[in-house]
Amino acid sequence: MDDSRFGTADRLELLQTFIRIVETGSLSAAALRLDVSQPTVSRRLKALESMLGLRLIQRSTHSLNLTDDGERCARHARAVCERWASMAEDLQGMTETPRGRLRVLVPHAFGQDQLLELLESYLRAYPEVSVEWLLHDRYPDFIAEGIDCAIRVGKVEDPAVVAVPVAEVPRIVVASPEVVSGIEIDDIDAVASLPWLALRTFYRDRVSLTHADEDREHHFAIAPRVSTDNLAAIRQLAVSGFGAAIVSAWRVADDLESGRLIQLLPTWYASPLPVYLVYPYADDYPARLHRFIELIRAQAPGMSGMTMRRSGPPVPR
Repeated sequence: MDDSRFGTADRLELLQTFIRIVETGSLSAAALRLDVSQPTVSRRLKALESMLGLRLIQRSTHSLNLTDDGERCARHARAVCERWASMAEDLQGMTETPRGRLRVLVPHAFGQDQLLELLESYLRAYPEVSVEWLLHDRYPDFIAEGIDCAIRVGKVEDPAVVAVPVAEVPRIVVASPEVVSGIEIDDIDAVASLPWLALRTFYRDRVSLTHADEDREHHFAIAPRVSTDNLAAIRQLAVSGFGAAIVSAWRVADDLESGRLIQLLPTWYASPLPVYLVYPYADDYPARLHRFIELIRAQAPGMSGMTMRRSGPPVPR
């Protein structure tokens, strides 16, 4: 291809500019991020579209929207830029010094509480790394969103990613004092007959419990008064007296101490939720991700609300 008509425009620079436009949602915000003028960003976008012969962004008075070609271009652009950065680090002998930007998607509740301790440790250890700490409970599109890794609570069934088990979250049965008035809290049949709330992400119409000492299971059906995918909502509804629920033990520790909730069936527990560090497969990984993986595997099992998992795959090299 004859690219002389594009002057001295650097192809990698064009892709990096396009990624910033996608991330920020506007030409002016991208210009601020890149520390260049808005006309420069606009010229680079036009040069990239002209070079590819494609319309990448649909522009209107108030918004920018990616076209289908733009979506595909964004995925490829992130992969190319990440690969270039990895190559540069390797050739310049910088692979052992974490630097650059790490984008991490974390569960909302854990990400603004327990996991902040881990983030602080990482920032202190690696001052040349900047972190985008994104609080969402959804599963990410790693390539399209430029996410380096995600911390997930619950099963990971995506074959396209590496899922490193790092800890478990214990779960218990709770209810408010008024809900359990008149019943024995260790009578499993009486507890089964209570009104129930369901965290539909992990259970919907059936409860399964395991005895702590005798290693036997008990199952019973429920017809939830409310089912939701939000742990905070389940906890509040339980405190308000709308039913029994299975919850992460850490989330209700203060409620149990204050008496707002009571633990039911204290010798039984629901299966703990696995906690995974998830990231896409790649031929190699930057030092900043290596160090984050090592840190979370070392610290997560000892953090409030989590316990040690039995085993897991080795850290990738």
